[in-house]
Amino acid sequence: MLTTLGRLVLVIGGAWLVLVVLAAVFQRGLIYLPDRAEPTPPDDVEVVRLVTEDDLELAAWLLAPGGDPSTAASTILLAPGNASNRAGRVPTARGLVERGHAVLLLDYRGYGGNPGRPDEAGLNADARAARDHLDARDDVDSERLVYLGESIGTAVVAALAAERPPAALVLRSPFPELADVGRSAYPFLPIRTLLRDRHPTLEHLEGVEVPVLVVAGDNDRIVPTRLSREVAEEVGAQMVEIAGAGHNDAALFVGEEFLDAVDAHVREAVGADPG
Repeated sequence: MLTTLGRLVLVIGGAWLVLVVLAAVFQRGLIYLPDRAEPTPPDDVEVVRLVTEDDLELAAWLLAPGGDPSTAASTILLAPGNASNRAGRVPTARGLVERGHAVLLLDYRGYGGNPGRPDEAGLNADARAARDHLDARDDVDSERLVYLGESIGTAVVAALAAERPPAALVLRSPFPELADVGRSAYPFLPIRTLLRDRHPTLEHLEGVEVPVLVVAGDNDRIVPTRLSREVAEEVGAQMVEIAGAGHNDAALFVGEEFLDAVDAHVREAVGADPG
């Protein structure tokens, strides 16, 4: 006959097993949090269509100084984090346009009215389609292309950089691999065993030899700052920590310190005059 302690152990073990099964089955619903509504484009964006290798047509927005990418100091491919859609990144793009850069706001499959469902392979394919589009444009200098990734987007641009290196990389709140973030949030679950989407940022960056800037808030509770520091140390990147900033704080989207750091890093990398 089971003792009270034995019954308690069984209850706790059963609850843990249920959590493991739920995490395994619904993990992509926890990782990817798209706003699926198609946003209305503001007057200052060019709506572009990206065609992926698996024949999805994705909407993206391009912003440029005076609407002309050919006049920009660089063109920045911005791969966002796991939530919202491209409309939420317009303020970041405008801040960079004001500093003389063109910005392509990538929206992944399943986000912002785009078809498909997000997963690791799909996001990487979407980034390749964005690079294909920029390479095909006469008004974009491929030698001045820069990748900027936010959070999970840092793994996406790292994967793209391993295949098609940019002039420079900007990683905002990066992590070595997604399991590190999961273990921080769910230390009681076997995250590495469960995860189907790895997003191994550091693995992708092995052998990538371009200037890298890492920016993180020193009060990040979603991607702990120590993980971003680890990435910076491993790749020999310049690191800027924004005092008091959490993962989703405005300082890491439109803050002057963030935007100025990106501008300076990119201009130095592409050989553009200071803004």
